[in-house]
Amino acid sequence: VEATSDALRRLSTDDVRLNVLHGSVGGITESDVLLASASNAVVIGFNVRPEPKAAALAEREGVDIRLYTIIYEALNDVRDALEGLLEPTLQEKVLGRAEVRQTFTVSGIGQVAGCFVAEGKILRGAKARLLRDHVVVHDGRIASLKRFKEDAREVAGGYECGMSLEGYQDVKVGDVIEAYEVEQVARRLPPAAAKGAQAAERTA
Repeated sequence: VEATSDALRRLSTDDVRLNVLHGSVGGITESDVLLASASNAVVIGFNVRPEPKAAALAEREGVDIRLYTIIYEALNDVRDALEGLLEPTLQEKVLGRAEVRQTFTVSGIGQVAGCFVAEGKILRGAKARLLRDHVVVHDGRIASLKRFKEDAREVAGGYECGMSLEGYQDVKVGDVIEAYEVEQVARRLPPAAAKGAQAAERTA
């Protein structure tokens, strides 16, 4: 029992912590279910079954009882649950860069930048920052995008386009417009926690 409890505790990190409230041998009892209910916890059993009264109580109380025959499977499930509690990280991905070659004013739109897409692609509605001498002077979105006089959803590298920036009317020749997106990336527990889980499975 202690080896199993230690194995579960080793999954904890500074960001997410696992508390083992109680460990004992024998079938799962009503006391186990009541403790889990009061603590908003999960009951984990290895090669045991809940007593009939305990199973009925768990159903009434909404307590999750998870039964396993292999410790490694339990550790994997708990690890997945802990990773689900971690806040995702935000990762920026540059979609493309366009050089401003000229600017002009269009009725109903305002300032439009005539650009050459030097890298990647430019997407209408994408987040975009305006760089002037490598300094960010505006960060917003691409409000409109045209290829010649036609609206375009995207313009690939090597082509010219016209675009306007949402809420910004001071684009200058020589500026660079960088389109980007921000993705949420699921966080994983560090390798140390994974190694602890594998070692625990061998020693339990």
